[in-house]
Amino acid sequence: MSREEETIPPKRHFPSRRADKPNGTDASQNQDSANLDSYWEGESTELAHPHMAVTGRSARRKARRKKRTIAVVVILVVVGLITGASVIAARELGGISGIISGGEDFEGKGTGEVIIEIPEGASGKAIGAILEKEGVIADADVFADIFKKNSLAQGVQAGRFRLHKRMSSREALAMLLDPASKAEIKVTIPPGFTVKQIKTRLEETAGFSNDQVAEAFADPADYGIPGQREESFEGWLAPDTYTVSTKMTAKDLVKTMVDTQIKRLDEAGVAPEQRAGVLIKASILEKEVNLDKYYAQVARVIENRLQDNPDTHGFLQMDSTVVYGLGRSGGIPNSEDLKQDTPYNTYKHKGLPPTAIGTVGQKALQAAVKPAEGKWLYFTTVNLDSGETKFSLTLDEQKKNVEELKQWCQQNQGKCKR
Repeated sequence: MSREEETIPPKRHFPSRRADKPNGTDASQNQDSANLDSYWEGESTELAHPHMAVTGRSARRKARRKKRTIAVVVILVVVGLITGASVIAARELGGISGIISGGEDFEGKGTGEVIIEIPEGASGKAIGAILEKEGVIADADVFADIFKKNSLAQGVQAGRFRLHKRMSSREALAMLLDPASKAEIKVTIPPGFTVKQIKTRLEETAGFSNDQVAEAFADPADYGIPGQREESFEGWLAPDTYTVSTKMTAKDLVKTMVDTQIKRLDEAGVAPEQRAGVLIKASILEKEVNLDKYYAQVARVIENRLQDNPDTHGFLQMDSTVVYGLGRSGGIPNSEDLKQDTPYNTYKHKGLPPTAIGTVGQKALQAAVKPAEGKWLYFTTVNLDSGETKFSLTLDEQKKNVEELKQWCQQNQGKCKR
C-alpha cells in the first residue's frame, strides 16, 4: 500500500453517486463520476480535476495533525504518571523527593520538639545546615533555596527556637519567622537552694557546660563578694526566675543574681557592712521555717541566742547549719551528726556560721532585718507536714516540744530522715 493510501481517511457517507443519471449525460460527466468512485474506493490517487486533489491533501494533513496531538497527549500522560509515582514512593519513605531541585525534603509540620539555636548573622545556608544536623529538615540545600526565594526570610532573628523533627523546609522557615516559636530558657532558683544545687541547675536547665559554671564560681571577688571559697557565694545569689538569652554566659547570669540580691539588700535598708550577717541569719530562716508566719519569730530567737546569756552562751544550736556543714541540703541531724566538728556546727561553735547556708528570699530577708518582739530562746517544728512550730522560753519547755517531734516522727516513718 502506498503512503498516500495509508493516509486516506475512512470512507464517508454521501448521497449516492450511483443514482440514475438523466438521459443525455455526456461522456465527460461519466468520467468524472468514475474518477470520484475510484477515489473513494482507494483504486487511484490521481484525479482528473485539480479540486479533487486539493481535497485529498487537506484530509491527509488533518490526519497527520491529529496523530501528532495524540502523541503529545500520550507523552504528557506518561510523564505525569512517572512523576506521581515518584511522589507517592517518596512519601512512603517519609519525605518528598526534590526532583527539580535535586534534593530531598520532608513532608508536613513534623513531630516532637527540638530546641534550635540560630547565631547572629547566619545565612540561609548556615541555618539550613543547623536544621539538617538536628534532624529538623532533610536537606540544607533545599532549605537554602527556599530561604533565598522568600522575601520575608531575612526577618529570621538570632536566638533559640522550638521546632519539630522531620519538617518540610517551608514549614521550618515559617516557624522561624513566627515569634511564638522563640524558645526562651528560664531558670528558676528557689529560696533555700545551695550553691551546689544552683550549679547543677545552671548546667541541666540553662545548658551551660561544667567548665563554664566552674569558671563563673571561681572567684567571689569578681562580683564584690567577701571571701575566697565557693561557699562565700551562699546567700548572695537572689532566688528568682531568670531568662537566659543566647548571648548570656554563666558568669553573666551569676552577676545578675548577685546584682539582684544587692539591690534587695539596699531596698531593705541594709548597710554594706551588715550585708553578710543579715544574709547568714536570713539563710538560716529559709532552712528552719516552714510557714511564713514564723519567720519574724524565729528571727527573734536567733538574735536572742546570739546574746551571751546564761541559757545559750551565744550558741545558736541550729540543726540546719549542722546539716549544711555535712554537705547535705536538708533533713534532721542525728546524735552522731551533732558530734561532727565542722565550721558550721553551731552546737560546737559560738555565733554565726562562716557563711550563709543557702539562697535568701525577700520574706526571710525582711524578717532578718526586722525580727518580732519576744524573749523566746527555743523553737521546734513539731509537725513536719503542717509546719506547726512551738516557741519556748526555757529549756524544760523545749525538751517537751522535742519529745512531741520525736513522737510525730515515730508515727510518720520516713518523714524525719536525715
